[in-house]
Amino acid sequence: MPYLTKEKQAKFFEDFGGSAKNTGSTEGQIAVLTERISQISKHLQANKKDFSTNRGLMSMVGKRKSLLTYLSRKDLKGYRALIEKLGLRK
Repeated sequence: MPYLTKEKQAKFFEDFGGSAKNTGSTEGQIAVLTERISQISKHLQANKKDFSTNRGLMSMVGKRKSLLTYLSRKDLKGYRALIEKLGLRK
């Protein structure tokens, strides 16, 4: 399973968080979690009985949901722009 390399992760934080060193930005964390969730979802389609990975996926989805809720409370315009960019909530 291809994981996020440091370069890919830095690019996500640069695109969504402002700079590559701003790893604490909510937008960057949501973008990285979204990428990891999509990778793990593809893995689980091929490996249906990998229950421990499924549990990790559910925790990541919950973490992303809580970060999205926080972002919607703090910065509604930024929240709407982010879900549009990432293609969430169709």
